Amino acid sequence: MEVSVIQIGNSKGIRFSKTILEKYNIKDKVDLILEKGKIIILPLSTPRKGWEEAFKEMNKNGDDKLLFNDVFGDETLDEWN
Repeated sequence: MEVSVIQIGNSKGIRFSKTILEKYNIKDKVDLILEKGKIIILPLSTPRKGWEEAFKEMNKNGDDKLLFNDVFGDETLDEWN
């Protein structure tokens, strides 16, 4: 796809269409990779954003309990010694 490089203040940049922004889930930032003569633009992914606050809320509500024991009744730990 050919796009124009445009003047933005003292710099230059490219514009993304609304369709591209939505399709690739591009918000405020992208990851720019310079590799072997190529410029690669990737959506900046923050998959765990907000987890810390969610875990604190779960703890406050008592929702952070194990769903099942981490050691089963018929399990022996001898093999780990």
